[in-house]
Amino acid sequence: MKRYLGLWLTAVTLAFGATAAWAQKTVTFAYQDMMNPWRWVQQTGEIEKETGIKINFRQFGGGGDVIRAMASGDVQLGEIGSTGIATAISQGMDVELFWILEDIASAEALVARNGSGINSIADLKGKKIATPFVSTSHFQLLYAMQKAGIKPSDAQILNMRPPEVAAAWGRGDIDATFIWDPVLSTVKKNGKVLMTSGDICKEGACTFDGLVVTRKFAKDNPAFMVALVKAIAKADADYKAHPQAWADTSDKAKAVAKWSGGKVEDVPAAMKLYGFPDLKAQASPEWLGGGASGAAAKALTQQANFLKEQGRLTSVAPDYAKSVTTEWVTKAMK
Repeated sequence: MKRYLGLWLTAVTLAFGATAAWAQKTVTFAYQDMMNPWRWVQQTGEIEKETGIKINFRQFGGGGDVIRAMASGDVQLGEIGSTGIATAISQGMDVELFWILEDIASAEALVARNGSGINSIADLKGKKIATPFVSTSHFQLLYAMQKAGIKPSDAQILNMRPPEVAAAWGRGDIDATFIWDPVLSTVKKNGKVLMTSGDICKEGACTFDGLVVTRKFAKDNPAFMVALVKAIAKADADYKAHPQAWADTSDKAKAVAKWSGGKVEDVPAAMKLYGFPDLKAQASPEWLGGGASGAAAKALTQQANFLKEQGRLTSVAPDYAKSVTTEWVTKAMK
């Protein structure tokens, strides 16, 4: 009897251990609705096949939502704009920026509705402007207004996620929006572009979308991190070398549309507006490298200080470079 009881206990222990081990092989990845080559990697599941780690992809409406989910411990990796990353670091979150998903370039824009009477930044006074708070678009809107001598209180700035912006625009509830695709393509149809993120970059405030990870997950799963970086770099390189393979009739464009929630016919034009740095550029001071002198660390510092001046942050971190790493890019290059 003892022998059978022992065998039963052993079987239960092994089964429980297997269940626990499987549970440890699941990671939650927060993504948003930007259009980029990474969506094809999500579609193919190649990282899961290579690493054996199941990825639970969860879509969020903005960087603020991703930050809250990561802070709660529910999410280990996420897509966040540079303004959101600066906010997360400022709030003391133990995360690292390890990949520049997109140089936003001209992929975000301030669009005024036709008939709104808005023909310049100065005309925003007294108008309703929608943008997702704690996003790169939010930062750029405030920066553009400051440059034009307009206080945030001079206009009604509304916090809306992209789908909410699209709905409000459709109802005629808002006069302008600073937003990205796929909503950007929609509002352009009956709106005027006043300024793009590229224009604002020329004025000294460049933005990007990045991938961040909790330090603990990265430390515990090095093989996964390297496989992830390699897969994204491969997709980016394929897009740059063969853009015709991402035409709106392709499976790749369909995957981008599916994951972003946009229209497949809008994919090629939307992706052209972004820049996708390769491994070499990622590791250099042009982006993640260079410590405090690197472009990413400098952008995070600038945006955090600006948000503090605007009353959006209560404090800033002493060193944003400590939360920017080239470790996984460097290992992926070997």
